[in-house]
Amino acid sequence: MNKPALAVQVGRAIRARREATGLSQDRFADRISMHRAYYAAIERGEKNITLPTLKRVTDGLGLRMADVLAAIRK
Repeated sequence: MNKPALAVQVGRAIRARREATGLSQDRFADRISMHRAYYAAIERGEKNITLPTLKRVTDGLGLRMADVLAAIRK
């Protein structure tokens, strides 16, 4: 079986952390000043996000970018 694309793996890692915080996509997107539809596309792995965008998301989640990247290796 093929591993999911990198964008999908990153999106899953981000979604898991957001859900652990108890925040909805709407509330979290508002928190980081991002449109909810764009943020939702990131979680679904439909966007190949830039490093600055990944930093914005991880800062909002209280994570380091390395935490997300480490989660996709598992």
